[in-house]
Amino acid sequence: MTGTSKVTRRRAETRRRLLDAALDVFAEKGFGRTTVDDVCARAGFTRGAFYSNYVSLDELFLSVWEERSDSFLAAAEATVSDAEEDPVASIEEGVDRLLDLAPVDARWARIEWEFTAHALRTPGLPEVMASREERISDLLLRILERALTQVNRRIVDREAFAAALIAVHDGTAVQVLIESDPVAAKRRRRDLFLAVVNSYTEPS
Repeated sequence: MTGTSKVTRRRAETRRRLLDAALDVFAEKGFGRTTVDDVCARAGFTRGAFYSNYVSLDELFLSVWEERSDSFLAAAEATVSDAEEDPVASIEEGVDRLLDLAPVDARWARIEWEFTAHALRTPGLPEVMASREERISDLLLRILERALTQVNRRIVDREAFAAALIAVHDGTAVQVLIESDPVAAKRRRRDLFLAVVNSYTEPS
C-alpha cells in the first residue's frame, strides 16, 4: 500500500468518526449548543484534525445531511430496481414501499429542524441548503419516474411534484412526532403522499 493510500484511508476514517460523533452530540445537546470542541472530544481528535477536514460545524452538518440523503436515494433506487423484477400492483403499494424507506426519525428531526432555524439566521446558508435540496429532489424524481412507469403513470409537473412531496414529508413528520395518536398521523401521512402522487401524475 502506498503512502498516499494510507493517508486517504486515514482521512476517510477521521471524517467517519467526526460525522458519527457530530450526530451523537447534535442529538444530545442541540446544534446551537454544540461546539467544535464537543465534537472533537466525542471523536477523540484535536481541533487540528477537525479543521483539516471541515471549515465549520455548518459544513460538518451539511456533510451528515448529504450522506443521509445519498443513503436514502441508494435504497430507493434499489427498491425500484427490485420492483422491476417484482412489479408493484398499484400506486398504493409503491407509496408504501417508498415510505418504508423513510420512517420518521425523531432524533434526526430534532437535529435537522435546529439546523434549519440556525440557517435562516445565517446569511448565505439558506441558499446552500436550497441548492442541495434541489439536487436531492432531482435525483429522487428520476427514481420516481422509473417507479411510475411500472403503474403506467408519468409526472405532469416535476417542480411542483417535488415541492409537494417535500411539504408533505416535513409537515406530516411534525404531526407524527407531536400528536397523541401517531398511528393515525402516520395513516394521514400515507394518504397525503398518495394524494400528491395522484394529483401530480397522469396515465402515461
